[in-house]
Amino acid sequence: MNVILAVKQYVTKMIVDSGQGMKVLLMDKETTGVVSMVYSQSEVLQKEVYLFERIDTSGRETMKHLKAICFLRPTKENVEHLCSELKNPKYGTYYLYFSNFIGKPSIRAIAEADDHEVVREVQEFYSDYFAVSPHVFSLNLPSCSRGGSWDGEALDRSCQGILAVLLSLKKCPLIRYQQSSEMARRLAEIIKHKINEEASLFDFRRTDVPPVLLILDRRDDPVTPLLNQWTYQAMVHELIGLRNNRVDLSRCPGITKELQEVVLSAEHDEFYQRNMYLNFGEIGQNIKTLMTEFQQNVKSNQRLESITDMKAFVENYPQFKKMSGTVSKHVTIVGELSRLVQDKSLLDVSEVEQDLACQSDHSSALQNVRRQLANENVSELDMIRMVSLYALRYEKHSSNDVGGLLNMLSRRGVSEPLKKVVTALIQYGGRNVRGSDLFGQNKTPLSLTRRFFKGLKGVENIYTQHTPLLSETLDNLVKGKLKDTQFPYIGSSVLRDRPQEIILFMVGGATYEEAYAVYNLNKTLPGVKIVLGGTTIHNCKSFLEEVSHSTGQGSATRARASSGGAHYRSSFSSSFF
Repeated sequence: MNVILAVKQYVTKMIVDSGQGMKVLLMDKETTGVVSMVYSQSEVLQKEVYLFERIDTSGRETMKHLKAICFLRPTKENVEHLCSELKNPKYGTYYLYFSNFIGKPSIRAIAEADDHEVVREVQEFYSDYFAVSPHVFSLNLPSCSRGGSWDGEALDRSCQGILAVLLSLKKCPLIRYQQSSEMARRLAEIIKHKINEEASLFDFRRTDVPPVLLILDRRDDPVTPLLNQWTYQAMVHELIGLRNNRVDLSRCPGITKELQEVVLSAEHDEFYQRNMYLNFGEIGQNIKTLMTEFQQNVKSNQRLESITDMKAFVENYPQFKKMSGTVSKHVTIVGELSRLVQDKSLLDVSEVEQDLACQSDHSSALQNVRRQLANENVSELDMIRMVSLYALRYEKHSSNDVGGLLNMLSRRGVSEPLKKVVTALIQYGGRNVRGSDLFGQNKTPLSLTRRFFKGLKGVENIYTQHTPLLSETLDNLVKGKLKDTQFPYIGSSVLRDRPQEIILFMVGGATYEEAYAVYNLNKTLPGVKIVLGGTTIHNCKSFLEEVSHSTGQGSATRARASSGGAHYRSSFSSSFF
């Protein structure tokens, strides 16, 4: 149950199966990202792959001495590009690998285009997803619904991605879904139908306890993506942005050219691997330790008094250079996080957010939100998220003052399109939509007491009070307490034992807070392995964009963001970035 290893094995097999000799790796936009998530360029170079090209790049040089390893999604566009390539081949031989099912008409078209008989192999290697970490995958779909229903292309892509995960992990699961979500039900039914249709592919060795695929809907927990985060990986994504393990630092004040974009990969960065789930205070201490070690390393290398010293320096130079890059990268990132935390008063903002998510004192909550809305340092994004959290938490409260808070946003200069996000969130994930008791409002006094003590256990500080709803759902699933009426099975098969292997998919996007929760469950539950996937990995900005798109507010929201590539870049750039 390791998605990085699964994809890595496929890529390795492609390279090995093409035999000895110099190779070019020919990919499309998405498969380029898939490969880059699991392999560094230097690692691939060591396997005789000396060139990386895109299938849609025109004017590529002819190099008949190279073997072409084509790794492509089986889309109509890619098949057309490949047919054009084969009619006028630029490389000596071609080994074709598709990341998912490819239809017979496409195979026929490729065969007819191979006039020069350069194709040596055609295979399906099921790596049609982005392996973020061993237990997390994403499909990089920025939005997947419109008006509460699936976007057709997003539904197809989600089905393809999940099937690829199942095949790459060699799992044929029982399928459960969130009863309150029509989108979850439809996806579950299509996946079940496809598994039955491709029964021979899913004929894996049966285990005593079959794996479970559980499909959830983001609408059941709209709170988690709204919260500021305090672990390293989640903070980077929330405050700067993390996509395909890349961080864009070009907007940071005084940034040098070589640090404008950096890679954060736990597979290739030992410091990041050790610290990605630690909180911000711990990161600061560990950065200081890293700096001290590097300074001592520099001093020792300055004493080149003999040939032996020089030889030792040359032998250690690659490691020294790598350490230098690691120090520069993490010092820069942590420095930028510190600047944003201070400039945007995020400690104060986060305290209010956590109280809104976890406490139930309406009067105090309203006063705290008003106080932060009056703070000139608080950004538009953080104002929107606090008012949104208040609106969700106290949606049915008799003294609800969302209108007054929206008026305060107007006085702070927040535009009408952005204010509409608050009401869009109620339409997206309000009480009438959710199937769960997200805030414990229907709990009995006994269950509330249990929840209170459970919440106190292990909470380090006021900034980490919140636990995603997903944690409770998984806890019930592992203990066999997840109700069939709320999470029914597709088909007649029902699991009688406690599951040992769980693949969880979040329609509408997962978060790094949930990835951290799954990481902890994998550590603390012996014999249980959980993998989390989603249509995307959200931070607050991307989540609000998805909400706007889903509820029909997207055109107004995107109008202000049309000049920037990132979600809400234009809308929040003046006050947030």
